[in-house]
Amino acid sequence: MCSHLEKSGQASQESVLPGISSKDSCRRCPAEPAHPSHQLPSSLHDTCPGSHLSPTSRLRYSRFLDPSNVIFLLWDFDFEAEVITFELQVRTAGWVGLGISHRHTVVGSDLVVGGVLPDGNVYFSDQHLVDENTLEEDGSQDAELLGLTEDAVYTTMRFSRPFRSCDPHDQDITSDTIRVLTAYGLDDTLKLDPERTFVKSIFLLQMFHPDDLEVPKEIIIHDLEITDFLIPEDDTTYACTFLPLPIVSKKHHIYKFEPKLVEHNETMVHHILVYACGNASVLPKGINDCYGADPDFSLCSQVIVGWAVGGTSYQFPDNVGISLGTPLDPQWIRLEIHYSNFHNLPGLYDTSGIRLYYTSHLREYDMGVLQLGVFTFPIHFIPPGAESFMSYGLCKTEKFEEMNGTPVADIQVFGYLLHTHLAGQAVQAVQYRNGTQLQTICKDDSYDFNLQETRDLPHRVVIKPGDELLIECRYQTLDRDSVIFGGPSTLNEMCLVFLFYYPRNNISSCQGYPDIIYVARELGEEVSE
Repeated sequence: MCSHLEKSGQASQESVLPGISSKDSCRRCPAEPAHPSHQLPSSLHDTCPGSHLSPTSRLRYSRFLDPSNVIFLLWDFDFEAEVITFELQVRTAGWVGLGISHRHTVVGSDLVVGGVLPDGNVYFSDQHLVDENTLEEDGSQDAELLGLTEDAVYTTMRFSRPFRSCDPHDQDITSDTIRVLTAYGLDDTLKLDPERTFVKSIFLLQMFHPDDLEVPKEIIIHDLEITDFLIPEDDTTYACTFLPLPIVSKKHHIYKFEPKLVEHNETMVHHILVYACGNASVLPKGINDCYGADPDFSLCSQVIVGWAVGGTSYQFPDNVGISLGTPLDPQWIRLEIHYSNFHNLPGLYDTSGIRLYYTSHLREYDMGVLQLGVFTFPIHFIPPGAESFMSYGLCKTEKFEEMNGTPVADIQVFGYLLHTHLAGQAVQAVQYRNGTQLQTICKDDSYDFNLQETRDLPHRVVIKPGDELLIECRYQTLDRDSVIFGGPSTLNEMCLVFLFYYPRNNISSCQGYPDIIYVARELGEEVSE
């Protein structure tokens, strides 16, 4: 495997692949004997040791879980106690249920169910799905009821459960993408109805809540958006335009960004990237194909911020921001929007983009974004019919100082964005130093293409010049009958990780690519050195 730094063309051989450590310990309340699901056992009133959230604690996170906004979920968690608390509010007078689903099927999913009978008695039970229509009670009851009420509009159920119970019928709560299963009935008959059963991907264990972050006293908003762009009827379009950043008389910091999407076009916008342009660049005007006949529309390669399908806003930690207004900062950017118009709909105009929030109240550090992974063009490929296929992208940071032009300080990584297309199942970034694996920087073993969002690390990760960074992407291609090549279309593939770090340097990307001579020989092709 070779390692590619932006503009360097340097190559080196991969030395070692990492193992993946796993957490084997379980934390749960003592197992309770099985009990009928129509009554509430007194044991469930006991408090699980280490649970710090009271039955009336404010839950910081919330989301609607169905298209009609009938099901509303609130949740919070205690990392030290390894306990998560849920409150499910459903517009029904019947039973309600919440659990964790598998990737491809609801069969085997866990589901905590409860409700209030007409006589006022409550029922509550930890169950699992034997098949798509049948519930069965778990032998080990690992959910603790904190409250169950019914009024004229809602049935509300609050309960807690451990991150990992060791019950084979309970799915673990991890920092991976979690597929949350919800269901409800119109009465108290526990029967699943496909029209009232939903699965939604969520990051349950989020490191920070926006309310935990500082909001500057002075806030200025600037929109970077494409203007009245007629979305082509093609399956895939990469549209690019060049836009100025705000003109300021002194240094400012961008501290937050969010997507700006046009209603009814949301399903077509796959991702939006903002690239910094050099101040000496001669930039074209208008809107054009990013990677088409005019190479000028692919100028500028250093990512400032990025958003992808399923993401929301992201606010940087209180001590970092994107520098704006100094002689070293970009004055122009390239806005790239990837449209996926698989239904070939005509006559749709778009004005999507990125909204920036910036302030004159400066933070301690200027931040940057480092793009890692597999070089997409032209030799990233994945075979069809594979249950599991791995791609590896190696970055050797020993060339950073040469590329940067000045000494490169240790960088502190605080956030990340993972990116593959539809065949992607798992992504991780692993750090090596002097040939020894140090740690997994970030990972998601349950990656969902439809939920790509910038995430915070639980602690800063220090990367020193000379470290090796290995990106691993796992794909499943059982539904494909031809080779998948790396490329821009959603039906092509990518293997990328964007690391958000400080202090900023001039390195924009460091990606690996296969040894094409070795690959050709393994495929039985004749090659010349």
